[in-house]
Amino acid sequence: MEQVFDGLLLGAGVALQPTNLLYCFLGVLLGTLVGVLPGIGPVPTIALLLPVTYGLPPSTALITAAGIYYGAQYGGSTTSILCNLPGEASSLITCIDGHGMARKGEAGAALAIAAVGSFVAGTAATVAIAFVGPPLAKVASAFSAADYFSLILLGLIGSVVLARGSVVKAIAMIVLGALFGMVGADPTSVQERLTFGIPALQDGIGFVPIAMGLFGIAEIMVNIERATGRTMLGATIGRLWPSREHWRRSWRAILRGSGIGTVLGVLPGGGAVLASFAAYLAEKRVSRTPERFGTGAVEGVAAPESANNAAAQSSFIPLLTLGIPANPVMALMLAILLIQNIVPGPALVTTRPDVFWGVIASMWVGNLMLLVLNLPLIGLWVRLLGVPYRYLFPAILVFCCIGAYSTGGNVSEIWIMLAFAAFGYALLKLKFEPAPMLLGYVLAPLMEEHFRRALGLSHGDFSVFVTSPISAVFLALCAALIAALAWPAWRRRRETAFRE
Repeated sequence: MEQVFDGLLLGAGVALQPTNLLYCFLGVLLGTLVGVLPGIGPVPTIALLLPVTYGLPPSTALITAAGIYYGAQYGGSTTSILCNLPGEASSLITCIDGHGMARKGEAGAALAIAAVGSFVAGTAATVAIAFVGPPLAKVASAFSAADYFSLILLGLIGSVVLARGSVVKAIAMIVLGALFGMVGADPTSVQERLTFGIPALQDGIGFVPIAMGLFGIAEIMVNIERATGRTMLGATIGRLWPSREHWRRSWRAILRGSGIGTVLGVLPGGGAVLASFAAYLAEKRVSRTPERFGTGAVEGVAAPESANNAAAQSSFIPLLTLGIPANPVMALMLAILLIQNIVPGPALVTTRPDVFWGVIASMWVGNLMLLVLNLPLIGLWVRLLGVPYRYLFPAILVFCCIGAYSTGGNVSEIWIMLAFAAFGYALLKLKFEPAPMLLGYVLAPLMEEHFRRALGLSHGDFSVFVTSPISAVFLALCAALIAALAWPAWRRRRETAFRE
């Protein structure tokens, strides 16, 4: 307990530095903006800003990116409630009852409940990271190479189970990402592999060109098509402060949503989208009057908005303590740390406590900023919905080219980025989710490294993966997940849940 409070004091000192306060403010402001604009989201935005992080201190870079992530969760609720138009995928479920409340003249109450719920959930997730993170890091410091290999394998299989859409497509994307991650020099023999004689690929495919191409350019290209013919269904905001009845109905939903989001955010492949849907379904099932949902029930706003913010922040737990990203946004956070020559994992708490505790403390500061900042700016956010994507795209394309070139000082980086942009566009048109590919790209080299190290230490004995108790438990969980995927009844229930 004393260690946690000392860490939080250290983190507060880092988070409250004027520079970090400024960048935290810019992060949550930009996050709210991209949350409001449908289809952009935190993944493309953080991918576009990766080159900018080169010149920032590690804690500042991570604080900014984290602010963008959880700020986007709040921004998406504004247009979901007022315009029936989800700015962020995790706010899709908020449209159902949020806009229902707006049609009844309760838009202000819905926005206030969403803001308070997000703040409470963010605070709960921050406390969870502070108390769970250090003990988990201590446990993880005892992991062997075989344990890490099995843990990463479990993470990849878990991301398939929790991925939306086709399981086969999700597996294909992870395998494809793993192949991209292995391009370049073999880490042991230093021989080239999968380069096909192309000099630009000798050092591997850079993370920045892939992220900016797949999520920066390809996503915006698709959004240009989707943005055609958007309709604005604005509503009168009305009184902002909720009534006593609103508070009575929503406080339990806020707490339940915070708990669900905190747990699901940690799971591989989980995150804000899954948490918001799960919280809504759970709230509907525990309600004594489920028929109210869909017509403007305040619980249908409080639960998902609390869950998505909690999940956005609790997903930092496996990244900071184990060095393993739980979702594509965390893969981008991992890239930011690696750019700064910081390897996240169990040693991060002791080697770079300023980064670990600074990010945790900044989350509470950022959530407070969101609570104070966003309600007065609701009118501005709604007006921004009228900006056509065709005006945004040229500026984004120029920024991407500059960013890709600046990472390596080589024109080939721009060509790689444009190739992945075309590839990502094709994937999206064919209904493939590119997010699992990014996880495969990031995790496959780590898995290969631990696999080789485990076999090296055991002199080539493959039984090391089952004789280690921790590794054996992880492999058993992998087998259970694979069996569940192969079981037709379970697979049908999974598909039904995602359709709901």
